[in-house]
Amino acid sequence: MDKVLSQKSAVHYLHAPIDPFDQRMIEVGEGHVIYMEQSGNPDGQPVVVFHGGPGGGCSPAMRRYFDPSHYRIILFDQRGCGRSRPHASVENNTTWHLVRDIEKIRKLLDIEAWAVFGGSWGATLALIYAQTHPERVTHLILRGVFLATQSELTWFYGGGAGRFWPETWARFADIIPKDEQSDLIAAYHKRLFSGDLSTEIRYSKAWCSWENALASMASDGHGGDSPGDYARAFARLENHYFTHNAFLDFDGQILANMGRIGHIPGFIVQGRYDMICPPESAWRVAKAWPNADLHLVRNAGHALSEPGISSELVRIMDRIADAARCAE
Repeated sequence: MDKVLSQKSAVHYLHAPIDPFDQRMIEVGEGHVIYMEQSGNPDGQPVVVFHGGPGGGCSPAMRRYFDPSHYRIILFDQRGCGRSRPHASVENNTTWHLVRDIEKIRKLLDIEAWAVFGGSWGATLALIYAQTHPERVTHLILRGVFLATQSELTWFYGGGAGRFWPETWARFADIIPKDEQSDLIAAYHKRLFSGDLSTEIRYSKAWCSWENALASMASDGHGGDSPGDYARAFARLENHYFTHNAFLDFDGQILANMGRIGHIPGFIVQGRYDMICPPESAWRVAKAWPNADLHLVRNAGHALSEPGISSELVRIMDRIADAARCAE
């Protein structure tokens, strides 16, 4: 879950814009080719960024949380979204394909271990990747924690969040016939994968609008009109992953496996009023993780661009960089 919103309100917290020194398309198998870029210091401390969604794609703004004189910043578009191809494809697109792709990138770039930075679905993927390859992760930096549990999906797609935003929820739910509204993920799935492009785009935009409307504390309840191509990839991929419970073996798997990463230094930045990924998940992760430092940001929602969240993330990454410099 995640859409990166405008950075204007938080721009003064961020490092100056930088351009990539390396951009390439990487064949990862099963017909998928993913976009990857590097920016910052080619010899610096490596940090890999996991975008949200699934389906959100990476953006230039994501480079700006890292001091480019210190960090070697790696961004990539996960399967099916952004500049990766085939666009909006869910074939051979699971959590475990993504974990394998991440390892392919790490080996291709000859990186022994790296810091992992992810928000929303990116935090989900970061935790799963770290639990699968704990020896490859030096730090975990998470924002807006989502554990891909049924209770979280029920909160957001079953009417929980809708109690706070009834008019916005009505726009999302009421384009579905009443007899299908008891399972909106399934109802949207039927339409997002209908095979009719105009239908898929219409329901994709409605899916995205519901999520975008709840991302920021400053929201007026309207999620805007996302471009059709972007919306279709975002909605189809999210719905595909949520339909399959993120391809995890059982509900609550991430929390059950926290012991695998207890030794990794971690930082969690969570908006106190996050309507998309409520703070309970971040709190439960922190309780199960001895080396985690939980930062609950007051007057902040879900979006990466919330000023309090942006400033806290930049502060944490600068703190990690300072510690690395002192250790040299």
